[in-house]
Amino acid sequence: MLIDIFHDTVCPWCRIGKKHLFDALAQSQEQEVNIRWHPFLLDNTVPADGYEFRSFMQNRKGMKAEEIKHLLDYTQRAGEAAGVKLDFDKIRLAVNTKLSHQLIALAPAKVKNDVVEAIYKAYFEDGLNIGNIDVIVAIGTAYQMHPSELKLQLNDRNVVDVVVAESTFARLNGINSVPFLIINNKVQVNGSHSVEVFLETLNRTTLLDIPAKI
Repeated sequence: MLIDIFHDTVCPWCRIGKKHLFDALAQSQEQEVNIRWHPFLLDNTVPADGYEFRSFMQNRKGMKAEEIKHLLDYTQRAGEAAGVKLDFDKIRLAVNTKLSHQLIALAPAKVKNDVVEAIYKAYFEDGLNIGNIDVIVAIGTAYQMHPSELKLQLNDRNVVDVVVAESTFARLNGINSVPFLIINNKVQVNGSHSVEVFLETLNRTTLLDIPAKI
């Protein structure tokens, strides 16, 4: 089974959706699953130093401070229900996510899913600036990526351009929000659905791939 996942690394619903999907995969009958991660930059205009998180959220959502608090509290509870931690009190910066997506693209296939989770953890649990190259290099180094070589790759303009181009391509092809999944190039799933919905979708997709008996 092939699953293409469009996501952003500062999207809490992407982390929740990832947890639900992987829990569903653990219950499914699929023996071989190939997951491809695709960048979807929610806001590529954020500078390298980032913006103050709550002010940025107020401006982006057009909400007052108390409304943002209620929104974040609701999202945090949804994370707890899914089994993932979203500590919005630790998040100080809204950041640009290009570097984090570059790291995912550069990560070896065997650790790519783990690197994605490590980036989510760094931002949502540790409150780290995942738009900072030293933070990203430290994550990569924890997964046996060579630090000096990785830093050179992250500074390669071609790698940056590929991330931006892929995100733009997704928008041009009708993807307007994340998480967004495409399973076996045919079944589309928009949103961080429950484990049960993901499991039903996985099973239905498997049935679609069974050749019809003549």
